[in-house]
Amino acid sequence: MFKHTIVKTPGKTYINGLTTSNLGAPKLEKALEQHKAYIEALKTCGTEVTVLESSDEFPDSTFVEDTAVLTPGFAVISNPGAASRNGEIRDMEPAIKSFYEKVYYIKAPGALDGGDILQIEDHFYIGISARTNQEGAQQLKEILESENYKATIVPLKKFFHLKTGIAYLGNQTIVVAGEFIDHPDFHSYKKIIVPPEEEYAANCIRVNGYVIIPAGYPETKQRIEEAGYQTLELDTSEFRKLDGGLSCLSLRF
Repeated sequence: MFKHTIVKTPGKTYINGLTTSNLGAPKLEKALEQHKAYIEALKTCGTEVTVLESSDEFPDSTFVEDTAVLTPGFAVISNPGAASRNGEIRDMEPAIKSFYEKVYYIKAPGALDGGDILQIEDHFYIGISARTNQEGAQQLKEILESENYKATIVPLKKFFHLKTGIAYLGNQTIVVAGEFIDHPDFHSYKKIIVPPEEEYAANCIRVNGYVIIPAGYPETKQRIEEAGYQTLELDTSEFRKLDGGLSCLSLRF
């Protein structure tokens, strides 16, 4: 059960953020509208939303998930792997410390993005990607194990972040796409398989009584609902243009 969420309004420089997509430049006004709808969805799910002011210094800083890993008892401030994003943790640290007394840090040369971290009950999966390196993954693994969590490091083959292709919905059920459909680390879970043409929809988030999914992926929506979950659809077109998805836009705890 999530009580709190933290989000950050896109700044004027958002349109200059990092991307590997070829979907064109995002439209700031539309991104702001979509972000407001995202906040309303989090409220509908029953969370108290903390909205941080935008930061024009960091174009990608609306993707707050990459700055931290949060558990019920402690927080881990990450060390984002993109040089232009590393300073984002300065703005996030006070917000996180307003909720947490126990805070750990990923330290250089370790690099870690929160988008590479998936929690399934007491087990964390840590992706090694273009933004999370072995050193960062190992640091987090040691922190988690010292707090009596399990942790598994998962090297990625194709996906940008771990959670680009997998989500946990509770009840030992995962939503999976691409390389995670037959991945040995996830063989024991019940799977909702996302078809290749709807791969982006694998980045969905379970927030209390709802699964928030990106709009426009009817097959995935149907499969999630057939598994017994209530869905909320949101248009995320302007965040997809900068490699962003639903999980990227909030910290949930």
